[in-house]
Formats: sequence, structure tokens, C-alpha cells
Amino acid sequence: MVSLGLVVARFNDAVTDPMAAAAREAAAERDAVVVDEVAVPGAYDSPLAADRLARRDDVDAVAVVGAIVTGDTDHDHVIASATAERLTDVSLDRDTPVTFGVSGPGMSGAEARERIDKGAEATRAAIDMVEALE
Repeated sequence: MVSLGLVVARFNDAVTDPMAAAAREAAAERDAVVVDEVAVPGAYDSPLAADRLARRDDVDAVAVVGAIVTGDTDHDHVIASATAERLTDVSLDRDTPVTFGVSGPGMSGAEARERIDKGAEATRAAIDMVEALE
């Protein structure tokens, strides 16, 4: 059975709460278990939590969910790029799959709500990576 860590960005929680629920449901559908879930303020804060989970012996992979919506500046692009890069670093440094279920940048809140399934996709990808690397 695959054991997962789940990191959930709380910013835009009207989107990320259903994303997390979809992630948990996808894990159950694949007979995986979420052994720990860490809520962080926003997507930018997720790499540290993902790293802590990836260090654990009882975590085979980490799925990260969040939503980065656009504002009046390019800040959403900066956040998304930095987050993706650091999560990739965690995955490679810890030799543990860390999947990117963060929607955005460049989308509205309505567009983010249409992408709630990103949570399930991140979980399925995490499980697939564990199985591929066994």
C-alpha cells in the first residue's frame, strides 16, 4: 500500500479544500493512505512542508495542492515558478516523488474552481510514481 503525505495550501481555500478532498478520495480509490496532511498558508509555503513529509520513513510520496490566481501584477507567475522549482528540488534531493497539484498561474478564481480535479491528479501521479520506481 502506498503511503502519502498531503500538503494543502490554505490561500484560496474555497478551491483548495475541495482539491484536498479530491486528493483524499483519489488515494482511497487506489488503496493508498494519506498518513499525514499539512496545511500551509499558501502554495509558496508548500516546499518546506513537502520536504518535512518527504524525509519521513512512512511517506512514499507527497502530493501538493494549491491554487494561484491572477492579480494586478505578475506576482502569481513568480509564486508559481518558485514553488514548482523548489518542489522539484525536494523530490530530487529526497529521492521521493513530490507531485504538483497547484493550479495557476494566470487564472481567475472561477477558472481555479474548474480545476478542482488537480488534487486528484496530483494524488494519482504520486501513486503512479511510487509504483513506477519500485
